[in-house]
Amino acid sequence: MNTPPDWLPEHVALVPDFPQPGVQFRDLSPLWRSSSAMSRCAIALSEDTGDGAMTDVDVVLGIEARGFLAGMLVANRLGVGFVAARKPGKLPGEVHRIGYALEYGSDSLEIQRNALSAGDRVLIVDDVIATGGTADAAIRLVDLAGGTVTGVRAVLELSALGGRAKLEPHPVHSLWEV
Repeated sequence: MNTPPDWLPEHVALVPDFPQPGVQFRDLSPLWRSSSAMSRCAIALSEDTGDGAMTDVDVVLGIEARGFLAGMLVANRLGVGFVAARKPGKLPGEVHRIGYALEYGSDSLEIQRNALSAGDRVLIVDDVIATGGTADAAIRLVDLAGGTVTGVRAVLELSALGGRAKLEPHPVHSLWEV
């Protein structure tokens, strides 16, 4: 477990039994509401942690929906483009699709077939890493599109669910492991 940045805990609300009984949902809405916290988040997620993830990034891929927010902040800070990984049926044109398991169900992610170029170096950003299923699906989408994943960044990581192991050998960095 890591120690969170001092500004982060006050911007994360714990919502018990959402979206179903027994789930302890970590709501980042207070983070998105604060411009200073968003700026700090962008800086922290964009820092080079020495794991190679930030080397020559061409594009940031953000995972629907809250990963869009963090991903856009990081892409802007790095001065690179942004690609959205969306739920099925939300993107026009031809898409790549990958299914995955959640801690409480299953879903799929899609990216447009022309969203990445062969050889693009892609940093994946999401709000929370839980079981790792969503980030793993994003990694497989990048692979399918011919890109190379440089690493995965997240605001929070629910370490008890073991998602980090599913993402190996890719470097994973979260601002706060809870």
